[in-house]
Amino acid sequence: MATEIERKFLVKSDAWREGGPPGEKICQGYLASDRQRAVRVRLKGTKAFLTVKGAGEGIARAEFEYPIPVADAQEMLALCLPSPVEKIRHERHCGSSLWEVDEFRGENAGLVVAEIELEAEDSDFERPDWLGEEVTHDPRYLNTSLAKHPWRKWDENEDLG
Repeated sequence: MATEIERKFLVKSDAWREGGPPGEKICQGYLASDRQRAVRVRLKGTKAFLTVKGAGEGIARAEFEYPIPVADAQEMLALCLPSPVEKIRHERHCGSSLWEVDEFRGENAGLVVAEIELEAEDSDFERPDWLGEEVTHDPRYLNTSLAKHPWRKWDENEDLG
């Protein structure tokens, strides 16, 4: 079984922009999502994927991803729940770690989140200076949640991190 172990953080400055390659546009939608699973279709640059994610145990969860034809992904996106998640993904290295910095667009514009995938839940990793508060365990920052309840529509009194 494929397993994803990921930690997620808010980004507190634009220092991550320095010296990196340009990002890649992503548009993704959810064909189904609940507490136990999510089925996502994603256009990433010139490629497309269908991904199935299971419920997690701690920060680890089952993840299965398959390439699909771009034309199929475009048609599937029309079947997805409202508010597709749009973002630009930037890859940044810090020490030996690879960070994915997602700069959200559309209804989630203004939100910038950094993720790191780990080999084990207790893996050590170098934290870049631009890293802010950890939001791994805050379900509001899950992409499935952002599709249903976009960041820009959060109540101004809500804790935004």
